[in-house]
Order: sequence, then structure tokens, then C-alpha cells
Amino acid sequence: MKQELLRPEHIVHNVVMSNSPAGTQVVGRLASVLRAVSTSMPEGITTTQAAQTTGLARPTVHRLLSALVTEGFCDHDNRTGRWLLGPELYLMGAVAAERYDISELAREHVAALAEATGESAFLSARRGDETVCLLRQDGAFPIRSFVLYEGRRFPLGVASAGIAILAFLPEQSTERYLKNADLEPEYGPAHSPAQLRKKVAETRQLGYSVNPGLIVEGSWGMGAAVFDNSGQPAWALSLTGIHTRFEAQRRQELGKLLLHHAHELSTKLSARNNLVTR
Repeated sequence: MKQELLRPEHIVHNVVMSNSPAGTQVVGRLASVLRAVSTSMPEGITTTQAAQTTGLARPTVHRLLSALVTEGFCDHDNRTGRWLLGPELYLMGAVAAERYDISELAREHVAALAEATGESAFLSARRGDETVCLLRQDGAFPIRSFVLYEGRRFPLGVASAGIAILAFLPEQSTERYLKNADLEPEYGPAHSPAQLRKKVAETRQLGYSVNPGLIVEGSWGMGAAVFDNSGQPAWALSLTGIHTRFEAQRRQELGKLLLHHAHELSTKLSARNNLVTR
């Protein structure tokens, strides 16, 4: 019988917006609510859950969700009372995918990682001060971790993908984020600024990140940054599994494999962008 680590509760983290112009509060609230709905898919989310996730008042959340339904950005299931993403987002996403989606290029690398290691492999993208999982491919090993799945968001510095991306941002950007982030209350002492600075230094030295069960005990992860055409870490490939599968010697092998596929994917993205701009 397949054994599984329990999936934690859905969590959404608002992207930190600094120096925002006046009058953007409503837009920020709408974006926060949409992220909450997105993270809850495909089950959807109740008004109360969305209010708890976003930190907004329940009447405010209900009013915003109703407005999003009117515009087609959300749907409401009257039977269950849950809110879901709507058709207008699908249409917009299909148009935006031509520019932003790297899933087709990345899919073979995610599949190759899962096949070669037996672990669960992922592609995550940076979105502001967060990462969001775009692809998941499970390997042959029967014990799975469900810490990460499509649509799951984490702040930078949390989970292996977020650590890998944070470590290879420009130094000023990394330091500015660490000064403003407040991850310790939710994720524990291992995510204090001082501990994250150590993790960033370790990741830079190794070239890849190691997350030793910092989110769910016994569930380890490793990640490698994927760079865009300007040399910025915009995505990450990662692996997760149980701690007994991530012993020191094997971590070195997994790290080399992650770096190989991250480099290959970065090279493909650079070549694709060069073709587009010619």
C-alpha cells in the first residue's frame, strides 16, 4: 500500500509590495483574493477560508469575490458554496502563456528528474516575493511528500525552490528581502533572517539548495535555480522525498543532476528568447 506524508493546509502569502502608488488598495485586495482561490484549486475555497487566508474581513472578501464572478474571473458553486477560478482567467492565461509559460520546455526535464531519481520532481516560478509550483511529476518510489503541488505558493526562502531563487538574486535584492521578510512566526526559527543568511551562503557554495525537513518533518527537498535571458533566477527545478532518501552521498548525486537539468533548461530558454528577438 502506498504511504503518503500528510499534505499541510493551503496557505497563501501576499507578495510584498513596496512603494506602491496611492489608490492601489483595491487592486491589492483583489490580487490577494485571486491568489487564495488559485491556491485552493481544484476544490475551491469558501468565503470564510478566503477571509482567513487573506486576512481581510469576510464581508469584504464576499464583495470582492462577487465582483470577480460578475467579470468572469471567478465562479461560484451554489451547491457547495465554494469559489473557483473562472473562464476569463483561463482565456487570459492562454494568451499570457506564449510569453511566460516555460512548461513545455521544462516538462522533459521534470520528467527526467523524476525518472532518474524516483522522487517527486517540480518546476516552480518566481512571482514577486513568492514561488508558485507549475509542474509536478512523481517518480517510482512509493512514499510521497505532498508539501509541494501545482499551484502551491511559498515565500522566497521557504522550500528548496524558494531558497535556490533567493540565493542567486542580486545581493542587494536578497538582503532587502531578508530585512523585510517575517517568516519565523509561521515557519519557525529555521526561517529567521540569520538562519536564512546561512542557508543562502550554503546554497551559493553548493550551487543548489537543501531543505532538510524544515516545512514538514521528514520531508526533504533540494532545488536548483533556472535563469532567464537577463541572468536572473526566475524559476527553479526541485526534488522532494522522505529524509532517508536524502543521505549525504546521495545529496551530492541529486545536486549534480539538478544543476545539469537547470543549466540545460536555462540554455534552452536563452536560445528561445534569442530567436524571438531576432
